[in-house]
Order: sequence, then structure tokens, then C-alpha cells
Amino acid sequence: MSVYGENWYSSLKKSPLSPPNSVFGKAWAILYLLLTISLVLVWTNPICKPYCTALNFFFIQLFFNLIWTTVFFRLKMTKVALLMILLIIGLTIKTYFDFSKINNVASYLLIPYLIWLCFATYLNAYIVIKN
Repeated sequence: MSVYGENWYSSLKKSPLSPPNSVFGKAWAILYLLLTISLVLVWTNPICKPYCTALNFFFIQLFFNLIWTTVFFRLKMTKVALLMILLIIGLTIKTYFDFSKINNVASYLLIPYLIWLCFATYLNAYIVIKN
């Protein structure tokens, strides 16, 4: 979690299912590792060399994923962040199906990310509703 939104975030009404702050960093480290492996498996596949359209949605969802933190914590735009997570989920589902045509393992590696995104959507929605 970012330092610049910590005081604001700690003052919000959060879900009883919200994990401790220390969990987020560890979870994202694991998820980014899985995303990286998934990306490498597709990008190095002969079907995808030197580049294929399956990577487009991966990079678009990654872009929105990376700016979500700024939108949520720095700009404190929780509703916009919620819409962004829904967009990220949709783009990741599209990526999952595109990757499955190239490398099944790469697509399976996206499943924990999708599950975490769904949980993050719930946490974000709870904050939007309760604050």
C-alpha cells in the first residue's frame, strides 16, 4: 500500500474481510511474479514471436492495474477505482482466453490474479458503499 494514502485509507470503513496491510504487498508480489511468468510463456512461444495481439489486452489491463493505486489512494477516487477494477477484470478475462490459445499454463497462471481482482473489487465496493 502506498504511504501517501495511508492516513486516509486507515480512516475508511473497511470490510471485516479486509486483510492486514502487510498482506497486500505479499499478495501483489506473488501475483506480479505469476503475471510475469505468464507473459514470458506467451511472448516466447513461437506462435507469438516477435509479438502477437494476445499481448495487447495483457498490457492494457496491466496499465490500468498500475494506475489503480494512484486513482484509489492518491486521488481518493474510490468509485472510479471500482470501475477500473471491473475493466481490469474484463480485460484479464479476454487475456485469459487469448493466452489459452497459445499456452494453457500461461492462462492458468492468470487465475489467482483474477480471483484476487474479484476480492479487491469486493473490498473497493465495500468502501464505496460504506463511506
